Amino acid sequence: MNIFVRDKELASMLAVSRSTIWRWAKEKKSFPKPQKMSSGVTVWKIEEINNWIKSKEVETQRI
Repeated sequence: MNIFVRDKELASMLAVSRSTIWRWAKEKKSFPKPQKMSSGVTVWKIEEINNWIKSKEVETQRI
C-alpha cells in the first residue's frame, strides 16, 4: 500500500520550508521525485522519503 504526502506535510516532517522541498526536488538527484496526482496535486511516496532519510543517516555515519 502506498502512502503519499504533499509538500506541506513533507516540509513539516523534514523541518524545512516548502520552497526547500521544491528546490531539492529540482536540484538534488538523490531526493525522491514527486508524482503528479492531478493538476494541482503533487505528492511524494512516504516510503521513498523514509529510504532517502535512511540513506542520509548512513552518509552522516561514514563521516
